[in-house]
Amino acid sequence: MQGVLQRRSNDARGWRCKFAVVAPSTNTIVQPDMDDLRVEGVTNHFGRIHVPNMKVTDDESFVALVEAIGRTLYEAVDRCMTCEPDYLIMGMSALMFWDGRDASERRMRQLADHCGVGVSAGSFACEAALNLFGAKRIAVISPYFPVSDRNVTRFFTDCGFEVRDFRGLKCASPVLIAHVQEEELRRHILEMDNDGIDAIVQVGTNLSMCRLAVEMWDRLGKPVIAINSATYWHALRAMGIEDRFPGHGPLFERH
Repeated sequence: MQGVLQRRSNDARGWRCKFAVVAPSTNTIVQPDMDDLRVEGVTNHFGRIHVPNMKVTDDESFVALVEAIGRTLYEAVDRCMTCEPDYLIMGMSALMFWDGRDASERRMRQLADHCGVGVSAGSFACEAALNLFGAKRIAVISPYFPVSDRNVTRFFTDCGFEVRDFRGLKCASPVLIAHVQEEELRRHILEMDNDGIDAIVQVGTNLSMCRLAVEMWDRLGKPVIAINSATYWHALRAMGIEDRFPGHGPLFERH
Protein backbone atom coordinates (compact mmCIF):
# COMPACT_ATOMS: atom_id res chain seq x y z
CA MET A 1 0.00 0.00 0.00
CA GLN A 2 1.38 3.40 -0.98
CA GLY A 3 2.09 5.77 1.88
CA VAL A 4 2.34 9.56 2.01
CA LEU A 5 4.43 10.82 -0.90
CA GLN A 6 7.30 12.99 0.30
CA ARG A 7 8.60 15.80 -1.91
CA ARG A 8 12.40 15.90 -2.10
CA SER A 9 12.96 18.59 -4.73
CA ASN A 10 11.21 20.95 -7.14
CA ASP A 11 11.92 18.73 -10.15
CA ALA A 12 8.64 18.53 -12.11
CA ARG A 13 8.81 14.74 -12.60
CA GLY A 14 11.45 13.52 -10.15
CA TRP A 15 10.20 15.36 -7.08
CA ARG A 16 10.71 12.33 -4.81
CA CYS A 17 13.96 11.01 -6.29
CA LYS A 18 16.12 11.27 -9.39
CA PHE A 19 18.08 8.09 -10.07
CA ALA A 20 21.19 8.07 -12.23
CA VAL A 21 21.54 4.63 -13.83
CA VAL A 22 24.75 3.63 -15.62
CA ALA A 23 24.88 0.64 -17.95
CA PRO A 24 27.02 -0.59 -20.83
CA SER A 25 26.14 0.94 -24.19
CA THR A 26 25.44 -2.60 -25.46
CA ASN A 27 22.76 -3.19 -22.81
CA THR A 28 19.16 -3.06 -24.05
CA ILE A 29 17.38 -4.67 -21.08
CA VAL A 30 18.20 -2.75 -17.91
CA GLN A 31 16.63 0.54 -19.06
CA PRO A 32 13.16 -0.84 -19.93
CA ASP A 33 13.27 -3.13 -16.87
CA MET A 34 13.90 -0.24 -14.49
CA ASP A 35 11.47 2.09 -16.23
CA ASP A 36 8.80 -0.58 -15.69
CA LEU A 37 9.48 -0.33 -11.93
CA ARG A 38 9.27 3.46 -11.57
CA VAL A 39 6.79 4.86 -9.10
CA GLU A 40 5.15 8.29 -8.93
CA GLY A 41 7.64 11.11 -8.42
CA VAL A 42 10.71 9.00 -9.27
CA THR A 43 12.68 9.34 -12.52
CA ASN A 44 15.52 7.36 -14.10
CA HIS A 45 18.36 9.09 -15.96
CA PHE A 46 20.54 6.74 -17.95
CA GLY A 47 24.23 7.04 -18.75
CA ARG A 48 25.92 4.72 -21.23
CA ILE A 49 29.34 3.22 -20.55
CA HIS A 50 30.96 3.01 -23.98
CA VAL A 51 31.59 -0.67 -24.72
CA PRO A 52 32.13 -2.19 -28.17
CA ASN A 53 30.01 -5.22 -29.01
CA MET A 54 33.04 -7.44 -28.59
CA LYS A 55 33.08 -11.06 -29.63
CA VAL A 56 33.41 -13.18 -26.48
CA THR A 57 34.64 -16.74 -26.92
CA ASP A 58 36.57 -17.60 -23.76
CA ASP A 59 37.68 -16.37 -20.34
CA GLU A 60 40.38 -14.11 -21.78
CA SER A 61 37.98 -12.24 -24.05
CA PHE A 62 35.44 -11.94 -21.23
CA VAL A 63 38.07 -10.34 -18.97
CA ALA A 64 38.80 -7.88 -21.81
CA LEU A 65 35.10 -6.99 -21.85
CA VAL A 66 35.02 -6.37 -18.09
CA GLU A 67 38.14 -4.21 -18.37
CA ALA A 68 36.54 -2.20 -21.19
CA ILE A 69 33.56 -1.46 -18.95
CA GLY A 70 35.81 -0.38 -16.11
CA ARG A 71 37.82 2.01 -18.28
CA THR A 72 34.91 4.33 -19.08
CA LEU A 73 32.65 3.74 -16.08
CA TYR A 74 33.54 6.97 -14.32
CA GLU A 75 33.06 9.02 -17.49
CA ALA A 76 29.47 7.75 -17.71
CA VAL A 77 28.93 8.43 -14.01
CA ASP A 78 30.24 11.98 -14.37
CA ARG A 79 27.87 12.68 -17.27
CA CYS A 80 24.93 11.45 -15.19
CA MET A 81 25.88 13.60 -12.22
CA THR A 82 25.32 16.80 -14.18
CA CYS A 83 21.54 16.37 -13.73
CA GLU A 84 22.10 16.38 -9.94
CA PRO A 85 20.63 12.94 -9.18
CA ASP A 86 19.90 11.85 -5.64
CA TYR A 87 21.28 8.32 -6.00
CA LEU A 88 23.29 6.14 -8.38
CA ILE A 89 22.20 2.70 -9.64
CA MET A 90 24.75 0.41 -11.24
CA GLY A 91 22.99 -1.12 -14.24
CA MET A 92 25.86 -3.54 -14.87
CA SER A 93 26.85 -6.40 -12.65
CA ALA A 94 30.00 -8.37 -13.60
CA LEU A 95 32.41 -5.73 -12.29
CA MET A 96 30.47 -5.46 -9.03
CA PHE A 97 31.05 -9.15 -8.26
CA TRP A 98 34.71 -9.22 -9.28
CA ASP A 99 37.29 -10.47 -6.76
CA GLY A 100 34.72 -11.14 -4.04
CA ARG A 101 32.69 -9.11 -1.60
CA ASP A 102 35.45 -7.04 0.02
CA ALA A 103 36.82 -5.83 -3.33
CA SER A 104 33.31 -5.07 -4.57
CA GLU A 105 32.52 -3.13 -1.41
CA ARG A 106 35.64 -1.03 -1.95
CA ARG A 107 34.49 -0.24 -5.50
CA MET A 108 31.10 0.81 -4.15
CA ARG A 109 32.69 3.12 -1.58
CA GLN A 110 34.98 4.63 -4.21
CA LEU A 111 32.02 5.29 -6.50
CA ALA A 112 29.99 6.83 -3.70
CA ASP A 113 32.91 9.03 -2.65
CA HIS A 114 33.50 10.08 -6.25
CA CYS A 115 29.93 11.08 -7.04
CA GLY A 116 28.79 12.17 -3.58
CA VAL A 117 25.58 10.08 -3.48
CA GLY A 118 24.66 6.58 -2.37
CA VAL A 119 25.03 3.62 -4.74
CA SER A 120 23.12 0.38 -5.33
CA ALA A 121 24.61 -2.51 -7.29
CA GLY A 122 23.09 -5.84 -8.24
CA SER A 123 25.55 -7.93 -6.26
CA PHE A 124 24.68 -6.31 -2.93
CA ALA A 125 20.99 -6.02 -3.85
CA CYS A 126 20.81 -9.78 -4.45
CA GLU A 127 22.59 -10.38 -1.13
CA ALA A 128 20.01 -8.20 0.66
CA ALA A 129 17.07 -9.94 -1.04
CA LEU A 130 18.39 -13.42 -0.25
CA ASN A 131 18.95 -12.47 3.39
CA LEU A 132 15.46 -10.99 3.57
CA PHE A 133 13.98 -14.38 2.69
CA GLY A 134 16.44 -16.41 4.78
CA ALA A 135 17.91 -18.26 1.79
CA LYS A 136 21.23 -20.05 2.31
CA ARG A 137 21.53 -22.64 -0.47
CA ILE A 138 21.28 -21.04 -3.88
CA ALA A 139 21.44 -21.76 -7.59
CA VAL A 140 22.66 -19.07 -9.99
CA ILE A 141 22.11 -18.43 -13.68
CA SER A 142 24.33 -16.02 -15.62
CA PRO A 143 25.11 -15.01 -19.22
CA TYR A 144 28.83 -15.08 -18.46
CA PHE A 145 31.89 -17.21 -19.05
CA PRO A 146 33.51 -19.39 -16.34
CA VAL A 147 35.98 -16.71 -15.17
CA SER A 148 33.10 -14.41 -14.23
CA ASP A 149 30.98 -17.24 -12.86
CA ARG A 150 33.83 -18.03 -10.45
CA ASN A 151 33.82 -14.41 -9.31
CA VAL A 152 30.05 -14.46 -8.82
CA THR A 153 30.36 -17.69 -6.83
CA ARG A 154 33.13 -16.17 -4.73
CA PHE A 155 31.01 -13.11 -3.96
CA PHE A 156 28.03 -15.16 -2.81
CA THR A 157 30.25 -17.51 -0.82
CA ASP A 158 31.85 -14.49 0.88
CA CYS A 159 28.31 -13.41 1.81
CA GLY A 160 27.69 -16.75 3.53
CA PHE A 161 25.63 -18.50 0.85
CA GLU A 162 26.27 -21.98 -0.50
CA VAL A 163 26.19 -22.03 -4.30
CA ARG A 164 24.88 -25.49 -5.10
CA ASP A 165 24.31 -25.10 -8.85
CA PHE A 166 25.41 -22.65 -11.51
CA ARG A 167 24.43 -22.23 -15.14
CA GLY A 168 26.73 -19.98 -17.19
CA LEU A 169 25.28 -19.40 -20.65
CA LYS A 170 28.52 -18.20 -22.31
CA CYS A 171 26.81 -15.60 -24.48
CA ALA A 172 29.00 -14.80 -27.47
CA SER A 173 28.77 -10.99 -27.26
CA PRO A 174 27.30 -8.35 -24.95
CA VAL A 175 24.36 -7.70 -27.30
CA LEU A 176 23.58 -11.41 -27.64
CA ILE A 177 22.91 -11.63 -23.89
CA ALA A 178 19.62 -9.81 -24.55
CA HIS A 179 18.69 -12.39 -27.20
CA VAL A 180 18.28 -15.19 -24.63
CA GLN A 181 14.58 -15.99 -24.50
CA GLU A 182 12.33 -16.88 -21.58
CA GLU A 183 11.89 -20.49 -22.64
CA GLU A 184 15.62 -21.15 -22.34
CA LEU A 185 15.83 -19.48 -18.94
CA ARG A 186 12.72 -21.32 -17.73
CA ARG A 187 14.27 -24.64 -18.71
CA HIS A 188 17.45 -23.92 -16.75
CA ILE A 189 15.50 -22.83 -13.68
CA LEU A 190 13.37 -25.96 -13.67
CA GLU A 191 16.46 -28.16 -14.12
CA MET A 192 18.25 -26.48 -11.21
CA ASP A 193 15.34 -26.47 -8.79
CA ASN A 194 15.19 -29.17 -6.11
CA ASP A 195 14.55 -29.49 -2.38
CA GLY A 196 18.19 -28.62 -1.64
CA ILE A 197 17.86 -25.14 -3.20
CA ASP A 198 16.38 -22.28 -1.15
CA ALA A 199 16.46 -19.66 -3.90
CA ILE A 200 17.48 -19.07 -7.51
CA VAL A 201 19.36 -15.92 -8.51
CA GLN A 202 19.87 -14.46 -11.98
CA VAL A 203 22.84 -12.16 -12.61
CA GLY A 204 23.78 -10.15 -15.70
CA THR A 205 21.69 -7.02 -16.23
CA ASN A 206 21.29 -7.55 -19.99
CA LEU A 207 19.60 -10.90 -19.40
CA SER A 208 15.82 -10.40 -19.46
CA MET A 209 14.31 -12.23 -16.50
CA CYS A 210 12.20 -9.84 -14.42
CA ARG A 211 8.86 -11.10 -15.73
CA LEU A 212 9.92 -14.75 -15.71
CA ALA A 213 11.22 -14.47 -12.14
CA VAL A 214 7.74 -13.46 -10.93
CA GLU A 215 6.20 -16.42 -12.75
CA MET A 216 8.75 -18.92 -11.44
CA TRP A 217 8.64 -17.59 -7.86
CA ASP A 218 4.91 -18.28 -7.83
CA ARG A 219 5.30 -21.67 -9.53
CA LEU A 220 8.17 -22.96 -7.37
CA GLY A 221 7.10 -21.41 -4.09
CA LYS A 222 10.60 -20.06 -3.39
CA PRO A 223 12.50 -16.87 -4.18
CA VAL A 224 13.59 -16.40 -7.78
CA ILE A 225 15.59 -13.18 -7.80
CA ALA A 226 16.08 -11.20 -11.03
CA ILE A 227 19.01 -8.84 -10.64
CA ASN A 228 17.38 -5.78 -12.25
CA SER A 229 14.30 -6.04 -10.04
CA ALA A 230 16.40 -6.56 -6.91
CA THR A 231 18.65 -3.60 -7.73
CA TYR A 232 15.78 -1.18 -8.30
CA TRP A 233 14.00 -2.40 -5.15
CA HIS A 234 17.24 -1.91 -3.20
CA ALA A 235 17.65 1.64 -4.52
CA LEU A 236 14.06 2.64 -3.78
CA ARG A 237 14.30 1.38 -0.22
CA ALA A 238 17.72 3.03 0.27
CA MET A 239 16.05 6.33 -0.61
CA GLY A 240 13.23 5.71 1.87
CA ILE A 241 10.65 5.08 -0.86
CA GLU A 242 8.48 2.32 0.58
CA ASP A 243 5.75 2.03 -2.07
CA ARG A 244 4.21 -1.46 -2.29
CA PHE A 245 2.66 -2.50 -5.60
CA PRO A 246 1.59 -5.73 -7.33
CA GLY A 247 2.77 -7.34 -10.54
CA HIS A 248 6.51 -7.40 -9.87
CA GLY A 249 6.86 -10.06 -7.19
CA PRO A 250 7.08 -10.25 -3.39
CA LEU A 251 9.97 -7.77 -3.05
CA PHE A 252 7.73 -4.96 -4.28
CA GLU A 253 4.44 -6.28 -2.95
CA ARG A 254 5.47 -6.99 0.65
CA HIS A 255 8.92 -5.53 1.36
